[in-house]
Amino acid sequence: MLKAPEKSEGEVTSGGLQAVAAFVRRYLRRPFSFYLLSLLLIAIVPSFIFSFVIVKRSVDAQEQVVTSLLKASTGSVTRIVEREVEGMTITLKVLSTSGAVNLRDLRGFYDRASSALAGTHSNLIVVDSDHNLRMNTGVPFGTLLGRSSDPDLDVALKSSGPLVSGAFFANTTKSWVFNVYLPINGPDGERYLLGLTQDAARMAKAVNRDTLSPGWNAALVDGKGKVIASSDPSTRPGEAFFLDALPQISIGVSDINERGVAYRVVSEFSVVTGWRIVAWAPREIVDAPILWSFLWLSLGGIIFASIAIAGSLIIARLLTQGVKLLALDARRLGVGEVIEPRRYVITEVEAVSAYLARAAAARTRAEAEIRLLMREVAHRSKNQLTVIQSMLAQSAWSSEDTSDFVDAFRKRLAGLARSTDLMIANAAMGVDFRELAEEQLQPFAPDEPGRIVLDGPVLRLETQMAQTLGMVLHELATNAIKHGALANATGTIRLEWSLPADAIIIRWRESGADLVEPARTHRRGFGSVVIERMLGMALRAELERTMHGDGIEWRIRIPRTGGVEDGA
Repeated sequence: MLKAPEKSEGEVTSGGLQAVAAFVRRYLRRPFSFYLLSLLLIAIVPSFIFSFVIVKRSVDAQEQVVTSLLKASTGSVTRIVEREVEGMTITLKVLSTSGAVNLRDLRGFYDRASSALAGTHSNLIVVDSDHNLRMNTGVPFGTLLGRSSDPDLDVALKSSGPLVSGAFFANTTKSWVFNVYLPINGPDGERYLLGLTQDAARMAKAVNRDTLSPGWNAALVDGKGKVIASSDPSTRPGEAFFLDALPQISIGVSDINERGVAYRVVSEFSVVTGWRIVAWAPREIVDAPILWSFLWLSLGGIIFASIAIAGSLIIARLLTQGVKLLALDARRLGVGEVIEPRRYVITEVEAVSAYLARAAAARTRAEAEIRLLMREVAHRSKNQLTVIQSMLAQSAWSSEDTSDFVDAFRKRLAGLARSTDLMIANAAMGVDFRELAEEQLQPFAPDEPGRIVLDGPVLRLETQMAQTLGMVLHELATNAIKHGALANATGTIRLEWSLPADAIIIRWRESGADLVEPARTHRRGFGSVVIERMLGMALRAELERTMHGDGIEWRIRIPRTGGVEDGA
């Protein structure tokens, strides 16, 4: 059983890559607009994501700054309140230790206290252990005062130091107030409270909205959850603070939902007073900057993306139309039609159109040249056949036997072939006459140098003229080697040509030949036929034949009719 050859690792990898490439070609063939939009999205989406991240980080940083400012603001409010309360406490301590307190002489004490507290917006009160107001500098002395309405009196009476009450409604002043108490012992051994009372509204200056960020409010809340002062007009002193979910002792930032509304809350606790300083704002106000930032970024992104997509679709349409027209021109080029360059909006497409037009023009020229060459080939083939027929007839006519005929005909064909090779090699620029002469005379040249001399300027011949002159030179050399200058060991041949204004002059002169009077015959050689007939008929040449004592001379004059190019 034959085993299948195992594939090498390289072959497996190559096969896998080819499979991937085939998959890509099969499933990712899409219009140009698809890839243009994909490129656009690849460029835009990461930028927008990065922008969103930057905006989010910026808003978070801004929110942290705002939170820090709010913490600083609530801390500042706390310090203001504590300084106010500590001032009141110090005042009470000074009064209690200065000997000014004389509960047996309330009238004198009232006068001294009223004078000392003038302009402080605080009133001094004295409360006995039965909660009865014994004195209040906020009303005229002797006014019936009654019992104190402060629910924190029992706690204050039992305390050993100063105590700050919560907010309560004072029956005497008919307003919400708070008190700072200092317990003292009277001369009768009874426990009394020396207190300073102040209108709760006076603390509103500590929670001024001007010190807060836009949209934020702040309030002073006592230990029982009642509002002492607030920057929010809807939150009045004495009312229960509306954020019930806020812990009694809380410090820092928190989020609270109250009655379906989310709030961001910053709170601070005062150890001195037992109050809380609370700043709050609805989350929608807190989040408004980031929401607006994202909204504007999204809106700008949508507008920008829409403009970019519209522009991409327009460009894709222009490119698609251009490609379709290029494809049409390519099909027309394939069938050989003439293509004119088109004007396009995109320069690269226009350049391709220009290339196609030039390719079509080049194809037209090439086809014309091919047709011309085919006609030329046909014409030359006919001429070649005519020449070969003449060579065949004359060789047969002038030959004595078959071997002579074969040898003569073969040599003449070889000479014609050499002329044809030169014509093919130099079809574009013409055949050089010196090279033609060297090719034709080379088979007849003797070993001794200098017996064949070529002399003349650069001369290029049209192919038909070159073919005729090649046969002429072949026949002249054949005659020379049979019974001319090349028939002995000393004879020479000099081939000269010159280029006067209107003709080509060729002179063939043999010297040193052993001349013998030829036998008269009614037949003429092929050389004579070629020289006398073909030159005269094909080239309209004028021939002059001179027989010298040491050799023959041929003088050929060919009119210049555009089939020649001199390089002089």
